[in-house]
Amino acid sequence: MILHFIFVIQEEEREKRQFEFEYIKKMAQFFKVWIKEKFGRDYEVKCDELITAKRSIFQRIDTHTLVRDHEQRGKHIYHFYLTNFKPMWTDCTCEGYHAENFGLAFWQPPKESNNALFLAEKNCTTVSHEIVHEMLRLAGHKKFIQEVHDIWTKHFYDQLEFEQYGDDFKKTDDKPMFLTMNTSHLNL
Repeated sequence: MILHFIFVIQEEEREKRQFEFEYIKKMAQFFKVWIKEKFGRDYEVKCDELITAKRSIFQRIDTHTLVRDHEQRGKHIYHFYLTNFKPMWTDCTCEGYHAENFGLAFWQPPKESNNALFLAEKNCTTVSHEIVHEMLRLAGHKKFIQEVHDIWTKHFYDQLEFEQYGDDFKKTDDKPMFLTMNTSHLNL
């Protein structure tokens, strides 16, 4: 099984945002380990950039464009798009979207360059949210959407801590490199 992370980036921003792509490559390796540990699924991970040109408002890339890209690349591969836009339609409060073998998350650039903690807090958590949807769907959970959203709500309103991981992909109480949904509340 392949999990392919695709960073959607405008051509003129590519050089400026290279730090983010390097983080994404590390994050992909982290999620390989995390998925195996939490859900018992072994994925080969890949990272890629989808470089786009500036477009008019009527030609902008949206979810439907990426679903078509996913189908062309192969529906049997789990493609996860890290986008420079919020999806127009989503049933997730985290500005993401999921479908069978398909994930999408709005990737927020840090205000200060090279801020890995910002990327962990704002982006890695959202990616974990969408991945958990897919892992529960694959496991045959009937309430895979509601269960994830209930935990997500607890993160923001009941002060449930996100799980923190260091550079070595192990849990840490120190400054984290990666943050994920708290999976201890899932009915696995």
